[in-house]
Amino acid sequence: MNREFKLRFDQMREGNPSKAEEEGADENLLPPSAPARSLCLVWPNGRRFFLSYAYLMAGELNLSREKNEILLYFSSHTVTLRGYGLQSLFTELMQHLPSLIYQSEERYVTPEQNQGAFVTQIEVQRSE
Repeated sequence: MNREFKLRFDQMREGNPSKAEEEGADENLLPPSAPARSLCLVWPNGRRFFLSYAYLMAGELNLSREKNEILLYFSSHTVTLRGYGLQSLFTELMQHLPSLIYQSEERYVTPEQNQGAFVTQIEVQRSE
């Protein structure tokens, strides 16, 4: 049976039987029933690089600097993400939810921008 299967009674119990599923879902996150199999990193120049979540061994969040830093340790590579408000992205990465992470130009960051994670630098290094 499909994990997404819901009875009409379940929808009525939740309070809104006519509500469409996944309203306003973020296009960079997969639905909870479909775990992301890979993480694709996208740079402003169009370069893309993907790694399989199956090889993600550990992650580390560093909030001690002006820019937050996430280190992702894959079996073959180490990925460094730097930016602002990366706490929510770190939580999503622990759950293997993001399928795409975009690097944005730092000049587009404004102080009043409180829209969650804003990645300004992506580095990928091959592990030895």
